[in-house]
Amino acid sequence: MSRTRTGFRWLLAFAYGAAGYLHLARPAPFLAITPPWVPAPDIVIAVTGIAELAGAIGLMIPATRKAAGWGLALYALCVWPANFHHALAHIAIGGETLGWGYHGPRLALQPVIIWWALWAGGVLDWPFRRDRIAYPRP
Repeated sequence: MSRTRTGFRWLLAFAYGAAGYLHLARPAPFLAITPPWVPAPDIVIAVTGIAELAGAIGLMIPATRKAAGWGLALYALCVWPANFHHALAHIAIGGETLGWGYHGPRLALQPVIIWWALWAGGVLDWPFRRDRIAYPRP
């Protein structure tokens, strides 16, 4: 199980690292989907990029892994409203409006991403933890 978790941890760290880089290097698509009630969206997008990069790095360091898992899970929860806004407001990115074939799975998988951050960070083992109760042999 540890090899599997390590592989998925690397994958999640890569995904968050790439997303963090994009938030900083090309913020326009992220600004476009930011709900109008978010104050100072340009600063928020930059801070989220930094948070994603910090979380990605934190996942790879054993001493900060659990904190990074918690942080990335909370981050994924906090950006979920932007995903809903993107879907419900029919926001075009680069001149293209994505349909529910994209938005439906994206919105439905956000809890999986939250779980993944917690699992990759070693915060929880569910559903893979085996019962550690030792039963006597007959």
